[in-house]
Amino acid sequence: MIIDNEISVTEVVLRAMAGGDDARLRDIAASFVRHMHDFAREVRLTEAEFEAGIAMLNRIGQATNDVHNEGILFSDAIGLSTLVCLMNNGANGNTETAAALLGPFWRMHSPVTPNGGSIVRSPTPGPALFAQFDIVDAKGEPIEGVEIDVWHSSPVGLYENQDQAQAEMNLRGKFTSDAQGQFGFRSVKPAGYPVPTDGPTGDLLRAQNRHPYRPAHVHFLCYKPGFKTLVTQVFVDDDEYLESDVVFGVTRALIGDFKKHEIGTPPDSETSAPWYTLAYRFVMEAGEAKLPHPPIK
Repeated sequence: MIIDNEISVTEVVLRAMAGGDDARLRDIAASFVRHMHDFAREVRLTEAEFEAGIAMLNRIGQATNDVHNEGILFSDAIGLSTLVCLMNNGANGNTETAAALLGPFWRMHSPVTPNGGSIVRSPTPGPALFAQFDIVDAKGEPIEGVEIDVWHSSPVGLYENQDQAQAEMNLRGKFTSDAQGQFGFRSVKPAGYPVPTDGPTGDLLRAQNRHPYRPAHVHFLCYKPGFKTLVTQVFVDDDEYLESDVVFGVTRALIGDFKKHEIGTPPDSETSAPWYTLAYRFVMEAGEAKLPHPPIK
């Protein structure tokens, strides 16, 4: 396997990698090598550019820790996360309830919360949000016993693990759908926010003259054996960044109807105008129930 010239490199590498026992690994590795080699040839990659690329990969790993996952963030910012998500859910992502990015802020072990309960766990100024949901199967039948993780940013655009002013697990909760396939909660209306830009992903965005903002949204992870785990987001419909989400996560099916109420009787005595309500339906596909690996602890 002596290299004769630039053209022979790829075939020599592919032959060397062809002896593995795992057929899927052989296919993925071979395709990866072909595409990477073709990329280097297409752009005539210089040695300095190659070194800069390796340095960026190293920085992505170095910037990842228990509370921040730079690898996921970088994949989000180049649209790869959304592409993989849409390829693997429904009819090319065109299900009635489309899946969406897990994102870099999901944590396991959110506090179990009663149906209709509040996920506001420390003083969090902002308009109240009362949300109600239905979970149904592909035939429209309600699904009882679905475990639903909910998490979102505060009205200042920070998740609790980013903000020392918020209590542990603020704006996070775990619910279970009832016999009618329903669950709901009280919270505060989330705000859009910039993704972290102090690492290599931020360098990429600045180099491309891109803003770092995500539109306001609420995350959901729906889990029940016998159904494909649904990871999704519901976006606030009046957010200015819906058309330019930095991580390309907005699809039409995921834009919610956040109704603003300025008159009338609030749902509870502690709420004053304005408050918001949200009603939304999730559709879960039959399939394997698997929990993703948490991007942070």
